[in-house]
Amino acid sequence: MNQRRTLAIILLVVAILIVISIPVWLFTPLGANVFGFGQPNLNGPPLAPLTITAAPRPALKAVLTPRGAPGQILASEAILMDADTGSILYEKDAEQPVPMASTTKIMTALIAIQSGKLNRMVTIGQDAVNEVIQNDGSGANLVAGDRLRLQDLLYGMMLPSGDDAAIAIADAVAGSVPNFVTIMNVEARRLHLYQTLYSNPDGLEYGLHYTTAYDLVRLARYAMSLPLFAQIVQTKEYDVPASSTNHAYQWKNINQLLFDYQGTIGIKTGWTPQAGGCLVAAARRNGHMLIGVVLNSANETTRFTDAQTLLNWGFGLPVQIPRL
Repeated sequence: MNQRRTLAIILLVVAILIVISIPVWLFTPLGANVFGFGQPNLNGPPLAPLTITAAPRPALKAVLTPRGAPGQILASEAILMDADTGSILYEKDAEQPVPMASTTKIMTALIAIQSGKLNRMVTIGQDAVNEVIQNDGSGANLVAGDRLRLQDLLYGMMLPSGDDAAIAIADAVAGSVPNFVTIMNVEARRLHLYQTLYSNPDGLEYGLHYTTAYDLVRLARYAMSLPLFAQIVQTKEYDVPASSTNHAYQWKNINQLLFDYQGTIGIKTGWTPQAGGCLVAAARRNGHMLIGVVLNSANETTRFTDAQTLLNWGFGLPVQIPRL
């Protein structure tokens, strides 16, 4: 036992001596002579200077740059976003929570698309039909008992602004309207829409239901990044032929900008007596995409003129490199 301990101590001492001697052999003339490292040749050519090249600064991209303000906007709340950069070009009371009418359906469509079950067949319930009748809503003229694809119902909700289609979608995706509304509010939190609250999937005036122009324009920008959503909201007309499971349906988009304003690519109208004229409008011109929101415009006509005023101003802005 004592011999083993003595041997261990000797090995430990040897290891320590080796560790201590390494710098001596490597970094002193003695080590250089023993191992043949030699001394540096002071008469040789000079070493090349070390050069450090700074990484080039990325070039700033020219963007639409706000100058002045749009003409008269009748809406109480309005906002215009450069959708390419997310920059806000103009706002008018854009963080004031107000009712948003059928622009609510942007969130409803978004959730339905993200559910990923667009080919599932949905049976139209009587509650969907009653939503229009009992609450004086706009409809896609759905017939209770008809069976339609979920994707077809999205067109019925977004083009003619069918409240019946919104209820049918909510039932299909979540099992009930209350369950779907819960999902809507969870999604609003996920998207950081902290001044938005939903009580139904269509925007009719019952329950605590509001948003801001600022929240709505950010929601619209995200929704427009989804190819199917963007395809639906720029569709002018959509037909569902009659079959053994459904009546024939013909839907026309009530977003008049799609027919009257060059470059319009969507997205959703809204109107109730409390919310006034509402519109989320997206257009693309000269390589720029703008999204405007007007809430509580005077009526269903001025919401379009307000949006055109915003968009015309935005597309007329100078394109400049931003200052640092």
